[in-house]
Amino acid sequence: MSFSERSKSFAYPVLVADIGGTNARFALVDHSDALTRMCGKTATADHPDISSAIREVVFPEAETKPRTAIIAVAGPVTGNVIPLTNAAWVIEPLAMISELGLEEVVVLNDFEAQALALPGYSGLDVEQIGRGAVRAESAKFVLGPGTGLGAAAMIYAAGTWVPVPGEGGHVELGPVTPEEVEIWPHIERVGGRIGAEQVLSGTGMPRLARAVTNWMNVERQFDTPASITHAAEDNDPAAVKTLEVFARSLGRVAGDFALTVLARGGVYLTGGITPRITRFLTDGGFRAAFEAKAPHQTLMAKIPTFIVRHSNPALEGLASFARAPGDFAVDMHGRQWTAKRASLPD
Repeated sequence: MSFSERSKSFAYPVLVADIGGTNARFALVDHSDALTRMCGKTATADHPDISSAIREVVFPEAETKPRTAIIAVAGPVTGNVIPLTNAAWVIEPLAMISELGLEEVVVLNDFEAQALALPGYSGLDVEQIGRGAVRAESAKFVLGPGTGLGAAAMIYAAGTWVPVPGEGGHVELGPVTPEEVEIWPHIERVGGRIGAEQVLSGTGMPRLARAVTNWMNVERQFDTPASITHAAEDNDPAAVKTLEVFARSLGRVAGDFALTVLARGGVYLTGGITPRITRFLTDGGFRAAFEAKAPHQTLMAKIPTFIVRHSNPALEGLASFARAPGDFAVDMHGRQWTAKRASLPD
């Protein structure tokens, strides 16, 4: 289905769901002018499937059962059976329609949902890092170090916001400073390379910490991101150095993406790790690395960067789409199922 062919509205109430490897979060949008109404979250391991979770978490909160479900999942949507990467659930939209009495199910990528939230942020939803100002109706980018490194662009074109998900987290990441040149040979390579996600993620941070401790010639047991951030709170030198390098590298990658799409609307940091390393994102190193893009330093200084403080950004993005689908050019082909007709991919 083309952008112009899709309906300009969904059947309300609309259930929106952010399905992660560990938790599933749900909310309702009752009509096009309604605020997002949180229903709660639940561990995916506590339910055999998504329909069971919806019955237990959402239905008790809904005076009227939802008629539409818009779901965000980590990974590509490639058919009628969508397995989750880090959970036992398998999303089957046609089964959901049958079991829950839905009229329509839409399944999107999780960072596409994050991108859908970007135009609506205001006030305390975000915290700015450094200088720069948002230019209206200009491209935005969201980057999220969590379990992996998610990335997506939001492009403004022909009067419409166009979310563009991808695998940007796997771009190359190299050393720049003399210190990094010494640290990089100690980083374990994956598939013969050092990609951004191999350093800037929950699995990557301990890999970076091992490289830093080897370079410093000190013994530490840093097996998890939490062990590193807790040690940094106690000013452990190896943990502090790890997070300084992490923040500079994140700034460098964020700057690369800002240049790629000319993100005059801002670059936004989300993901589970971001709020745990605020001190290292706001101390100047992140922003300096972001701007150090000769010969475009003047341009980079004008592009703002933000920490997303909204508690449920993916849900809010889906809710924005549920309220005003005509404001977004979301490709529905192969990702929309109805009670009347399944939308099958090529």
